[in-house]
Amino acid sequence: MPEQLSLPEIVTHALEDLKGQDLVKLNVKDLTDVMDVLIIATGTSNRHVKSLAENVVEEAKSHSIRPIGVEGKDTGEWVLVDFGEVVVHLMLQATRDFYELEKLWSTEPSTRHKQS
Repeated sequence: MPEQLSLPEIVTHALEDLKGQDLVKLNVKDLTDVMDVLIIATGTSNRHVKSLAENVVEEAKSHSIRPIGVEGKDTGEWVLVDFGEVVVHLMLQATRDFYELEKLWSTEPSTRHKQS
């Protein structure tokens, strides 16, 4: 019998399969009641970002897990896939650099602010 994967593992495998870049998984359980894990990855083009999102959704569905919602697939600049306890952000590099979600969701408050 195959090993049962957790949702973050399923998402990670789906992103790695399509060469998602700079994959980051953040445990935000202590920071918010909205989700437990935030997964961020970069795509090389709008098409790549869309493909990453589609692969995450399809891989999760193959494990009988359906997303609550998917936003941003029209443009492919930033796609959010919401599974409830796990939220996946897939972005172009310029978008990721601009919004700096890793810094925003850092568990270390001092790293949330740029030093002057």
